[in-house]
Amino acid sequence: MQNDSDRFFVLTGGPGSGKTTLIEALRGAGFATSVEAGRGIIRDQSSIGGTALPWSDRALFAELMLSWEMRSYRNAVEQKGPVFFDRGLPDTLGYLRLSGLPVAEHISTAIKRFRYNPRVFIAPPWPGIFMQDQERKQTSDEAERTYHALAGVYVELGYELVPLPLAPVETRLRFVLAEAGLK
Repeated sequence: MQNDSDRFFVLTGGPGSGKTTLIEALRGAGFATSVEAGRGIIRDQSSIGGTALPWSDRALFAELMLSWEMRSYRNAVEQKGPVFFDRGLPDTLGYLRLSGLPVAEHISTAIKRFRYNPRVFIAPPWPGIFMQDQERKQTSDEAERTYHALAGVYVELGYELVPLPLAPVETRLRFVLAEAGLK
């Protein structure tokens, strides 16, 4: 792997498709990982009575997602070896488009500057495991729309999508490691 972007692998997709479970399995296998921005922000904002929440202030939520992902990227630079991201900066663009919000120039600049491995793992909608909770309030229909929005954004930005199989986490883990050349 020649530079940081080559060793930075993104796992993206709609909510409730098993991304975070796979990230946890990768962490358990000894790989460096990032924490998903959305859930972290929702937890933090809820704990302080903040309004940067997807059901309160979508634009502010997106700004915090951008900031979180940039920090995750910078932290990853300090890591050795491959790093797996639970979403990436382009997810912010997908969120803004899905929400019908404008995309500020600084967001576009950040997405162009902070690049990942050209192959992006995408988790397709998986109704069999989808569940709502305190932080995931989207419906399965919204989750599917999110998946399509994110797929479109990553392709538009020149990434190759690698769909994850609808399979147990151990199978997904082996698949990702093989596709990333990390057997």
